Amino acid sequence: MLLKGERTFVVRDSGGFVVHVNMPGWLRPKPTDHGHGPLAMVVESLLDPGRQIAMHEHRNDEIISWVPDSVMRHDDRATGRLVIDRDHLMVMNAGASFWHSEETLASDPPLRMLQILIRPRAADLEPKIQYGPLPAAAANAWRHLVGPEGEDAPFYVRSAVDVFDIRLEAGAKVEFPYRQDRDLYFYVFTGSVVVGSQVFAEGEQGLSLSGGRLDAEAAVPSMLVAFLLDPDAPVTRQGTIGDHRKIPSAIFIRAFLRWRKFRHMWYRLFSQRRPKGKKAM
Repeated sequence: MLLKGERTFVVRDSGGFVVHVNMPGWLRPKPTDHGHGPLAMVVESLLDPGRQIAMHEHRNDEIISWVPDSVMRHDDRATGRLVIDRDHLMVMNAGASFWHSEETLASDPPLRMLQILIRPRAADLEPKIQYGPLPAAAANAWRHLVGPEGEDAPFYVRSAVDVFDIRLEAGAKVEFPYRQDRDLYFYVFTGSVVVGSQVFAEGEQGLSLSGGRLDAEAAVPSMLVAFLLDPDAPVTRQGTIGDHRKIPSAIFIRAFLRWRKFRHMWYRLFSQRRPKGKKAM
């Protein structure tokens, strides 16, 4: 089963810092959780030049910072200053406690990136940070970025999730990463792709629940991020951001999604029945 999510309606604007928060679990017909297994949320973040996010704490979030263009400047109390860009990835395994800040310089271009929040397998693990160069990217080929600790990906999280990215040329067709025992979630960062019989535009997302193999065909040059995850993996739900107490409950979201679907249905019906204007004499 392939489920489609439109561009998220959860947007926060803090003045020069805008986040679009994507909840994978809300794609399900009857959501019971904002996340889906180990994947708590995927946050598209936009930061104006010269904007700083002050030093703050994370606990029990595994945070992947993916910057396909521009630069994000990180600082923390353990490793100091780091620069994340299209050639470098950072994974912050916050564990028991980790403090950091983020900023752009006035001379930097506007920043658009993904901050991916993973639920770790247990609470209050040892805090760590991983930073380094990414493997070279090849056009129309999936690049393995992150995997479970102890496996062969360049970076790791302490949970059952693999993360991939790809840059597709217009007209290219590729098969998504696949494992028989894993669900697939993907996010279209730029462009537009056809998956199955559905079109996924920029900012839209898909969730395939233990289905078969899927292909993506790019209508225009596109960038995607894909996740293979074990929906039944043991996780802790105590993340500072990934499982924040202010996230609406699944019961509320189920009611909201039903209301929104009903409203859209009536809007389309009303638009179709609206009387046409009289012709000019």
